[in-house]
Amino acid sequence: MTMRPGTERKLLDAAEELFFTRGIAATPIDAVLDRAGVSAATLYRGYASKEALVAAALQRRHDEWIRVWDDAVARADDDRGRLFAVFDALDVFRSTPSGSRWCAFLGTASEYADAPAEIAAVLHGETTTLRDRLRDRAVPFVGDRADVLADQLLLVVSGSLAMRLRGGGGDTTTARAVAAALLRDG
Repeated sequence: MTMRPGTERKLLDAAEELFFTRGIAATPIDAVLDRAGVSAATLYRGYASKEALVAAALQRRHDEWIRVWDDAVARADDDRGRLFAVFDALDVFRSTPSGSRWCAFLGTASEYADAPAEIAAVLHGETTTLRDRLRDRAVPFVGDRADVLADQLLLVVSGSLAMRLRGGGGDTTTARAVAAALLRDG
């Protein structure tokens, strides 16, 4: 038997809110169940483990992030705007109810020295998607060096997200300036 969509949404909302603000290890599954208002039997009908629930919450968040980024790309007028749309998307995503004080993917990766397979797969997929999308948008600027620029921009994006923990980096102004310097030095 599968879970009803409304029940699954409540469960994923609770998981996302608690895991990605309090921490995965610090959040017992009972707290998620209480917040969602569902039973353990309901949870395990849809997810085999806490880790499977974490992976599902991450995947949903990733899908939402991609929608926000796609919208930012669609609003861009030129190649530079499409490349820098990642920063527009970061600013927009941070202002949404599901935007957290930093990156759920970086936070999750930091909690696991050796992530369970289902979590590792989502983390790898998110990183690969980010790198590939940056590479594709970098081609007009650096051609066959797009992989290098994509890795540099991935570092800038990750650093911008991490700076949110230090009380700075509330927006992407500095990250944009670094990215612009990378393009100039390209």
